Amino acid sequence: MRSNWMRAAGVLLLVSSSFPSIAQQFPPTTRTDDFHESFHGKELVDPYHWLEDSSSLEARKWIDEQNAYAHALLDPLPMRPEINRQITEMMRHDQIGAPEQRNGYYYFSKRGAAEDLWSFYRRKMTGGSDELLLDPHPLSKEHTTSISEFAVSDDGRFVAYGDRQGGRDETDLRILDVASHHDLADHFPPALYRGLAFRRDGSGFYYNLESRETGQRLFYHALGSDIAKDVELFGKGFGADTWIAPQVSEDGRYLLVNVQHGWAKGEIYFQRIGSAEAIRPLITGLDAKFDASFAGDFLVVRTDWKASKRRILRIDLRDPAPEKWSEIVPEGQDSIEDSAVIGGKLFVTYLHNVTSRIGIYSLGGKPLGVVEIPGLGSADIWGRSDQKDGILYFSSYTTPYSIFRYDTATGVKTLWYRDNVPFKSDDYETEQVWYPSKDGTKIPMFLIHRKGMKPDANTPTILFGYGGFDVSLTPFFDPQAAWWIEHGGLYAVANLRGGGEFGEEWHRTGMLDKKQNVFDDFIAGAEWLITQKYTSPEKLAIWGGSNGGLLVGAALTQRPELYRAVICWHPDLDMVRYYRYTKNNNPPALLEYGNAADPEQFKYLYAYSPYERVRPGTKYPAVLFESGDADTRVPPEQARKMTARLQAATTSGLPILLLYDAKAGHAGGEPFTKIVDEGNYELAFIAWQLGLKL
Repeated sequence: MRSNWMRAAGVLLLVSSSFPSIAQQFPPTTRTDDFHESFHGKELVDPYHWLEDSSSLEARKWIDEQNAYAHALLDPLPMRPEINRQITEMMRHDQIGAPEQRNGYYYFSKRGAAEDLWSFYRRKMTGGSDELLLDPHPLSKEHTTSISEFAVSDDGRFVAYGDRQGGRDETDLRILDVASHHDLADHFPPALYRGLAFRRDGSGFYYNLESRETGQRLFYHALGSDIAKDVELFGKGFGADTWIAPQVSEDGRYLLVNVQHGWAKGEIYFQRIGSAEAIRPLITGLDAKFDASFAGDFLVVRTDWKASKRRILRIDLRDPAPEKWSEIVPEGQDSIEDSAVIGGKLFVTYLHNVTSRIGIYSLGGKPLGVVEIPGLGSADIWGRSDQKDGILYFSSYTTPYSIFRYDTATGVKTLWYRDNVPFKSDDYETEQVWYPSKDGTKIPMFLIHRKGMKPDANTPTILFGYGGFDVSLTPFFDPQAAWWIEHGGLYAVANLRGGGEFGEEWHRTGMLDKKQNVFDDFIAGAEWLITQKYTSPEKLAIWGGSNGGLLVGAALTQRPELYRAVICWHPDLDMVRYYRYTKNNNPPALLEYGNAADPEQFKYLYAYSPYERVRPGTKYPAVLFESGDADTRVPPEQARKMTARLQAATTSGLPILLLYDAKAGHAGGEPFTKIVDEGNYELAFIAWQLGLKL
């Protein structure tokens, strides 16, 4: 997912030879500072400022003590072995990621049932055995080094990939010669590589290199040449809050440069490859997002420009003046989530009340039907304009992930892969409810549970949310959620403002000075579950990570009485100082959250910043924070400081815990055993606090 300590909840026994008395467990003592800072005339005291320095011996000792405290309470929980067995059984199967088509092959990531990490393979499109191309297992004894695939050349001769240490965003960059299974001499040092596109002939590639200080720049590298002599092509003038990504047309004639300013505005530049012309603007100066697919000399562009729920335009690159753009799919009642040109047809993925439907159109916009999908859930399709076969995926809260090969000429889909999960989908159901937020806005929420279950105030319930960055929380199978409902719990997912479920207006009413709407939506969801007798505060847990960690951090500090337990994974929490953290690897997030260096933006950030809202003498719920040094996207000092502040402030007697893994980060890369272990702790913590009986 992604009470006093003197009594035990659920199956937990207070007296046990293998479990220390909870009454004897207290959090480590944390030194306080009298550290003062002034923000636009507002004097703030940060008593735990010293915990921002993770390299200090005192901070490392504190982290070790916090881990020891957390493990002293969590390790002996009697339900952990059974959770571990069941979660392992549910996840221990072959897994395959989304395949790409190249020169008669599918290229894809795969983790075997007995393996810790994802390897990279290819398989002939006509069938046959899988050919192993990249195996990260020998790279580290503890299996903490993973691989990240950046791109496959159009002819399938080369794979650009990187080695990733732990969960860091940084990787190196290497080029695999597929025929020899050896790397070329072109080896780039560890850095932030954000996008890569091969030229059609495989002679070289465009890549994006990011600096935290100056932002992203686009380079070109000719295979076999000196990396130090790579030419910077594009990016000067853009700051660290902007992303740049290259895209080469399938016929090799055009280069697109996609420029994204945060999550609400974009631009597109282009160049005819091989010509003497410079990269020039195509779409600039418009307060909207643009995502393009190639169709020969045409671009098919998905945009929210003059269309909050998005529409699709067609642009002729031979004559791209704005007055020549044509609309081929207008804005409708449902938000457009994605689009793709495959086999000469346009496929448009819509969200209808947060579930997927896929329409088919000619490249001129004529409706040609729909893609039949297995049911209500999440689906999408992708492929190439020069290939008639596409790749269709489907999943739901009760249906494991499946991949189909889709024939765009006949509409026939053939199962290519399905997660072999031991889960009886027919025994469970999903319902969607709508509830009013604080300002009256109707918010949808999915409720997933066993069929025939009649929830009441004693139902152990998890409420999950995210609410930000234009991310749509669509139905998707999650082994942890599946485990929870198998054991009689209710799993709820609220689709909050700030996401993309209902278009750009929905997103923008949950960002910057309107971010409080997101927290109000989530809190209202918790209140609805309680007032409608689906659960009660003693039986309700909330769960969120990253921006969702900010969400649950705000919820627990604004309405602590509504919840018994909180999972807060790699969170943003100190929103006043967020812009100052030198390790922050996500400057564009300031365009979503705001920047406290600005006096007007400081006002609303300070008003909701969870770290600033902790109040001594408050009965806070039990909280499990998770973070680690390798998180170069969300500064881990936030979780450290929040843990200390809540431990000092709470009077509920409920534990405030921090699980801190030095190698853990935002970018994944964890071995299978570590993933299972993390999920085990999370579920055991909530089961313990909510009294879930196994």
